[in-house]
Formats: sequence, C-alpha cells, structure tokens
Amino acid sequence: MTAVYFAPLQSMTTFIYRNAHNRVFGPSIDKYYAPFFMAHEKRNFNFKEKLDLGIRENASTHMVPQILTRNAEDVIRYQRILLDMGYKELNINLGCPSKTVTSKGRGSAFLIYREELDRFLDGVYEGADPAGSISVKTRIGTESPEEFIYLTEIYNQYPISELTIHPRTMRQFYDGVPVRESFLYGLKYCQRPLVYNGDIWSVEDWKALKEEAQRVCPGKSFQLMIGRSAIADPALARKIKGTGGPARPEEYMDMLHELIDNYRELLNDEQMVLFRLKELWSWMIRQFPGKEEQLNLLNRCDTMDQYLQYEEQILMG
Repeated sequence: MTAVYFAPLQSMTTFIYRNAHNRVFGPSIDKYYAPFFMAHEKRNFNFKEKLDLGIRENASTHMVPQILTRNAEDVIRYQRILLDMGYKELNINLGCPSKTVTSKGRGSAFLIYREELDRFLDGVYEGADPAGSISVKTRIGTESPEEFIYLTEIYNQYPISELTIHPRTMRQFYDGVPVRESFLYGLKYCQRPLVYNGDIWSVEDWKALKEEAQRVCPGKSFQLMIGRSAIADPALARKIKGTGGPARPEEYMDMLHELIDNYRELLNDEQMVLFRLKELWSWMIRQFPGKEEQLNLLNRCDTMDQYLQYEEQILMG
C-alpha cells in the first residue's frame, strides 16, 4: 500500500494541528512533516521551534523535522541534535518558493546554483550520521522544468533516503498546474526512492497519476505527500488508501474543538485563535459546497460564540 505523508504548511501544521488531526484521522498518515526551522549560528532552536519539535508535543505522531539552510555543516549539526532527541529522519527543504526564503537564495532558489548544491549535498552525506536518514524535498527548478534533468543527475550521486518532488518551478509558486512530465522523468531516471507532492485533491486525481506513472514506468512505485488538499479534506489520506470514507461532521467538530482548546491554552488570545480557525476554514469549505454564505459570516465573526454558531451551521445545517 502506498504510504501517505502530510506536507508541512508554515504556521498551519504545527504540533497542535498535527496532534488533533492524528487523533481523529491519523491512522491513514504515515509521516507528518513539521514546518521548516531555520539554522541558527548561536543557538539550536528558538522558543517556537523547541515547542514544535518537542518530543512530548510529538509523542503521538511519526513526525519528521525539516531544515532550511545552504550550509552542509548546519545539516550535520542539527541531525546529531535531533538524533539525540529521538528523530531518525531529517528533511532538507529545497522546495519553498516564498520570497522571504528565496530572496536569500534558500529553499527552491538554491536550485539555480547547481555547483554549490552539488558541494552542499556532498558535504551533507559525507558527514551525516548513519544512525539516521536524510531526505530531500525539491522543486523541479527555478525558471524552467528542463532544469530538473540536471538536478536529477546531482541527486543520483547521493544516498538520499527519499526524494519528494513537487513538480512546479520556483517561479510558478503554487499557480498553474504541476508539470507531471518532470515527475515522470524522475520516476524513470532518478535512482532514489521518490515521493510525489502537488495538487492531489481527490482519489480520482491519485488514480489518474498512478495510471499515468504505470504507463511510463511499469512496476515502479512511489509514495504520496499531500498538504493543502489534506487541510481541505482531513480524510483524504484514508480515502486514498481505501481504509475509510469521507470525514463526518462529528469528526470535523471533534478535531476543531480540540484545536480551539489547545490554541486557547497556547495563544491566550481569542482573536488569534479565531484567525487560525478561519485560515483552516478557507480550505475546508471546499468540502461544503453551498455553504459560502455561512463561511462569510464565520469570517466576519469576532467572538468564539459567534464562530461556534456558524461552524455548526456549516457542519450540521
């Protein structure tokens, strides 16, 4: 059976969300990837990172930390710290297209510097502790999908435990459609275990991708990573695996009310809690066609009592 991973979404899929999702829908998720942390020179983790990566906070999930850096020594240092904490895998972010990241040559912007990228990976895998694995998440290039041909040659040189491919360029951001041909090229020519990530919104999307992959590379397997679509449909992984059906209103409510309780305890600010909930509903409303008016009311509410009223109208009305 295909493994299904939950992609990191910065500020959204923190330990509070991961734990709530895991309790209600989690048996279908094989790994949760944490939002990236930045490498620091004078400390290991800041307060928010310590909280999100804490062993106690992540005891109920199979969580994988993700690092954002261009320095191989950072990866080696943090891998050792995380191994001591009990984490067996560290993921390198070469996929983030956010301008706050790419303006400093990090994330997907690093892909244009292919010689430096090659040296970086050489340093990482030369110095990595064999007690743990190091995986990579990548885009297919910065400007053009053709860049992925050269990136594949680089990736094939190193023992990457899993290579997650989001088949868009940095410039595409999340716009347009994924360049599936680039993923299929990777499936054919990449010598590392692959994971597909990008615009799998339904079981039908997944079946279509698998069928296309089997035509190009019969018998070749790969895993799946879902992110925005898993926020929109918390039950998507179990539907893909065939282990369960659509999310029931009671399950949404169960997850959301755990989020409310834990966000309240952490943030101690009702408006911030409401902001987090509204952000989730901007995605989840896709599963509730015809409830856009109730969503508009929910987005305008400024008290928790109002929120709960409109939430019930969406879920139960």
